[in-house]
Amino acid sequence: MATSNKDFCHLCCDDGTSTEAVTWCTECDVFLCADCGKHHKKSRLSRDHKTMSTEDYHKLPKLMQEFSVNCHYHRKKFEIYCPFHDCPCCIQCITDKHKKCQEMKPLSDILKQFKSSASVHHLEKEMDNVKENFKTMIKYLIDRLSISNDQKIKGLYEIQSVRSQIDAFLNKLEQNIIDDLEFQHSKLTSKTNILLIQLHQQTEKISQLQNQFSKITQYATELQMYVSLREIEKTTSKAAQYIEDLKNGDNFDEKCLEVTISSELQSILKDVKSFGDIKTKSRPYTIQVKAGRKDQAQFLVPIIPAIEQIKPAMQRPLTIPVNMNYEYMFACRILPDNTYLVLNGDYYYKYLALFSNDGIFLRVVVNLDSSSLDVCFVRNKTVAVTLGIDNQIAVVNVERNKIVKKI
Repeated sequence: MATSNKDFCHLCCDDGTSTEAVTWCTECDVFLCADCGKHHKKSRLSRDHKTMSTEDYHKLPKLMQEFSVNCHYHRKKFEIYCPFHDCPCCIQCITDKHKKCQEMKPLSDILKQFKSSASVHHLEKEMDNVKENFKTMIKYLIDRLSISNDQKIKGLYEIQSVRSQIDAFLNKLEQNIIDDLEFQHSKLTSKTNILLIQLHQQTEKISQLQNQFSKITQYATELQMYVSLREIEKTTSKAAQYIEDLKNGDNFDEKCLEVTISSELQSILKDVKSFGDIKTKSRPYTIQVKAGRKDQAQFLVPIIPAIEQIKPAMQRPLTIPVNMNYEYMFACRILPDNTYLVLNGDYYYKYLALFSNDGIFLRVVVNLDSSSLDVCFVRNKTVAVTLGIDNQIAVVNVERNKIVKKI
């Protein structure tokens, strides 16, 4: 009804002129220029109609702007209400789609005092409750996020606390074994150093005896040599015996320092695969929301009939020409313009046929090269047909009588 820039008077447009509209009639669902608006107010049929400026019209909800008081199919004003389909109808709708519907009512009776009815009040209250429920849920989820963050911080503290305890414990064990290593090493080196001092002393003593022996053999008399060498022999024998005693003892055993790590400690590297487990436990929510109404008025909540309430009835037969082979009609689809598309899948006669809303044969849309079992509506004037043997789908433009492509 409205253009992107200006709104034009519908009545003037019908007369072939383009006059900018200034008002919109809520009853007639038309834009009116200043002159047409004056006549509209003077007319007995429309003088009580409510109007508003085009500026206010564009401030209305989009739902109101898109709604029309005229039938989408027949361009006639809604006058009847069908309780079975829960929809308004025009006069022509009754003959086309609502022949079997019962308890049809004048739309004016349904709409009488509708704005002030309890159902409207209940709907308004229901919207308030729904909005409040959403706010409650949002607050609840925000609180849960805050609690989750606190739980994360607490978890990090626990992990770091355990890590600190483990570090302190391992540091203590490490220091203990280092102290023990130092003690054993000190004990070993101390004994070795004492033995080294003794050996150096014995070596020095033997060196002195060697010097004495050289001088004695050169300058001493036989008696002096005899006595001196006997003393040197005794000292040398003691030194040799000292060596034997050292050899027979454990003084020269290779003493090696070995560090053996506790098997329990080493098992940590093998057996411990993780620091711990992180799990998300679920429990019933504690949020309190208001219950919604289940008894809204019939015209506010669509009534969907149960299967036992649906009664099939013959709408109209399709008149097939005598010379047309129609033994294997596998599918029939009603297109948006209320025409009928029939698929015949006979081995020799494979085609799509189009019939009018009255069931009169119009034409063969396309002949098919392969047997088909089904057809479905895609959009606009396009349908899709299965080609079973070829394992393909043919996209057909019904208006152009042409296979657009095969998939």
